[in-house]
Amino acid sequence: MERSLILCKPDCMEKNLAGEVIARFEKAGLRLVAAKMLRLTPALLDEHYSHLKDKPFFPEIVTFMSSRPVLALILEGDQAVGRVRDLLGPTDSRKAAKGTIRGDLGTSNMLNIAHASDSVENAALEVRRFFRADEIPS
Repeated sequence: MERSLILCKPDCMEKNLAGEVIARFEKAGLRLVAAKMLRLTPALLDEHYSHLKDKPFFPEIVTFMSSRPVLALILEGDQAVGRVRDLLGPTDSRKAAKGTIRGDLGTSNMLNIAHASDSVENAALEVRRFFRADEIPS
């Protein structure tokens, strides 16, 4: 069983789409393990997006991701990381097929509804980054 971290991003929350996003994951057989609302701080975003810090659009990411609370989720299931990414579709919503979460609900590369872990290793790091051990029911 794998776990994946998902962040329902500010555009998702503003459009009241978190329930639909969760429902799509659940209908695909993934299990919701933990969830919480949080406001992302610049320090947390610096850590989470450290691989993008030297990009000219990094300040825009920080501004957007800290603009309103997000919903952090841990999903679990067989090959969860790959399945979540397939359900979401490509990062750029304009290139995502209809039927994917981003293809149906997103509008751009940044306004793409959700972040999801890109590997099993990163999922483990991201789960620890956004959830304390006592926030994850056993």
